[in-house]
Amino acid sequence: MSQELIKLIDLSRCTACRGCQVACKQWNELPATRTKNTGSYQNPPDLQWNTWTLIRFQEHEDRSGNVKWLFRKDGCMHCTDAACAKVCPTEALYHTEFGNVSLNVDKCIGCKACVFACPFGVPKFNAATNKIYKCDLCYTRLQGNQPPACVQSCPTGALQIGPKAAMLDKAYKRAKALGGDASVYGDKFVDGTHVVYVLPEKVEVYDHLPKHPQIPLQIIVWKEFLKPAGLLVAGAVVAGAFLHYITHGPKMPEEETTSEGGNKS
Repeated sequence: MSQELIKLIDLSRCTACRGCQVACKQWNELPATRTKNTGSYQNPPDLQWNTWTLIRFQEHEDRSGNVKWLFRKDGCMHCTDAACAKVCPTEALYHTEFGNVSLNVDKCIGCKACVFACPFGVPKFNAATNKIYKCDLCYTRLQGNQPPACVQSCPTGALQIGPKAAMLDKAYKRAKALGGDASVYGDKFVDGTHVVYVLPEKVEVYDHLPKHPQIPLQIIVWKEFLKPAGLLVAGAVVAGAFLHYITHGPKMPEEETTSEGGNKS
């Protein structure tokens, strides 16, 4: 029987070897694209339609004035209350039995609603195919009882995957052992994510990592209130039309002529 899984990313153990980034490319057969040097070891500069896993490089000055590297594996957080799945009109984005958010590319119509909805900026659009793309936590590998390619490639144990309760317990124990500003990130918002970080530094220190990620208010209003109300109104209109039909019968062309030109002689 399948169970809810959590991928744990312990940034205190990440060495930025980028093995996970390469493994993701290889397993998913994602093509490379030419990039420009922006003065950083980080490459490409951001997640792309063909880059679902990215190691972010960041220089950070601590309280003592010492500068050190911060490395962060970026990618889909696989939210439980996933904004991308909420707004997808074709259900191309959906939750699997493991809790991750997978993507049926054949159903994607390229509306880009998920691109604007995601609080983490993960889904990326490819104009050439008119489709969006993102990590699916190597869903086919999970189905085969295998870890995601990124997890299998990690040489330091910074990436792990396992049952939700066990991974969260491990995350909090690790954060406590690290001490200082270390914390667990991911289990307290959007009903919890299926990718959880152990952050050695405060969350606000990390680039492109929102402190309080939230589903945009307009999506909540639309999905929870306006759309259901619209469906009710539409249903009432259909019901009214049907009731008129069964009580008065269909309106005939002769009736239309009579109503427009007066009584027929």
